[in-house]
Amino acid sequence: MAVRRKTASGKAEGSAFVGKPSELGVVLSDLRKAKGFSLREVEQATGNAVSNAYLSQLENGKIKKPSPNVLHRLAEVYAVPYETLMEKAGYLLPSEGKNPGRRRRLAAFAIDDLTAEEEEELLKYLAFLRTRRAPS
Repeated sequence: MAVRRKTASGKAEGSAFVGKPSELGVVLSDLRKAKGFSLREVEQATGNAVSNAYLSQLENGKIKKPSPNVLHRLAEVYAVPYETLMEKAGYLLPSEGKNPGRRRRLAAFAIDDLTAEEEEELLKYLAFLRTRRAPS
């Protein structure tokens, strides 16, 4: 949302943006518009799994981390790789190094209703399990 300030003379000063949408929201909005879909058409295309109101909140950055199930449905509708949307939502780390096709996954990818504390505990437990492995 652009905010205009007036100077002492009453003239409008340059605009500053407040509440910049998340990168995921921008990507989802761009994908929808590129396909020529309305919010309601996406809702119908997902079999009502993603409501138009929820999608609007995603696109505007009000919801920053939708469930993997929602991202999967949107990836199907927009015909884009599911992993791309998972990365934008923060479930997958960006690919790096020698094998860019391989992505490291965060513990929350399989369970969409984890709290931040539960996710942290799962990651700690995974690290503990890995320390117990015998070297190959």
